Amino acid sequence: MKTLSIDVRRAEPQDARAISETHRVSWLQAYGGLIPHKPLIQMVDRRGETWWRKATRGPATLLVLDVAGTVAGYATLGLNRARALPQEGEVYELYLRPEYQGIGLGRLLFGEARRLLKSLGCQGMIVWCLEDSEHAERFFRSAGGRDIAEGMENFGDKELKKLGFIWP
Repeated sequence: MKTLSIDVRRAEPQDARAISETHRVSWLQAYGGLIPHKPLIQMVDRRGETWWRKATRGPATLLVLDVAGTVAGYATLGLNRARALPQEGEVYELYLRPEYQGIGLGRLLFGEARRLLKSLGCQGMIVWCLEDSEHAERFFRSAGGRDIAEGMENFGDKELKKLGFIWP
């Protein structure tokens, strides 16, 4: 019998290539048809291996979901960027490769991100997602988030509404 290892850990510079590929496939799957093609490709292409290598040393914390040595997902987190809201922590990004979705690994990664923010002393947390991203909205609602804020994101010549979900 073989044991499968699943671990959430801080990203290291040598994870950059795998995070870049995870970012690419997860964003294309999540936002294809929502964000216009050209701005989506530009956003994905900006975040290549070099960008992610720098991100492992940056001000935001970068976690990876490691499944048997494969980077199956990642999360970035830090202080809340929306100063008008009282929540101190924010999960900036939470993405899994499509083949790892729907089996509870997103909940595992999200739970670790929340625990880390709490351990850093953050009171409350916010996560933003596009309103039209039904999968993300359903995920954050099922994780106990309450949507209390709205905003707009500009993607080329298209504006999309985003929702802010909070946890106390």
